[in-house]
Amino acid sequence: MAELNTGDGGGGKGGKVRSKKQNSKVDLTAMVDLAFLLITFFMLTTSLSKPQSMDLSLPDKDPDPTAKPTKVDENRTMTVMLGADNKIVYYMGLLESPIAGPKDIAYGKDGIRRELISRKKSVLAYSTALGKPKNGIIVIIKPTKKSNYRNLVDMLDEMAITGVETYAIVPEFTPEETKLVDKKEQ
Repeated sequence: MAELNTGDGGGGKGGKVRSKKQNSKVDLTAMVDLAFLLITFFMLTTSLSKPQSMDLSLPDKDPDPTAKPTKVDENRTMTVMLGADNKIVYYMGLLESPIAGPKDIAYGKDGIRRELISRKKSVLAYSTALGKPKNGIIVIIKPTKKSNYRNLVDMLDEMAITGVETYAIVPEFTPEETKLVDKKEQ
């Protein structure tokens, strides 16, 4: 408990009695104990923030040989190829008959993000006209061996920012795409 020592209050030698300053001393042992108990309590009862990660759907290790390939409307497909030196080349539809592109574009809000948002709106309008308003844009991300990991992470961040729900990372290139990326990189 706290104690207060005041010293003796009697007079000293001599004729005058002077009032002495009282020595005050507060014992804070109990307060320190209480502080450590509270710190321990809050450390044990609070939950620490959990790291957040993106959900990625990976293909099966053993694909079914009898399964037929899924047909996708090329009007909903956007292919983004990541090259060396932070280069991005994209096209909409099939490379043989593209709806838009192939074009070089930059990262960021004035580059690929703006293009993703506008293409997402146009695909949504196209799907609504067909009577399938839930069908959105499909983005195929193709990183080359010359692209770096940061470019892929930036592209995945753009997918999350723009709200593109259907996308795939495909490391395979057709010979035409390889020529296109190599030509654009020079």
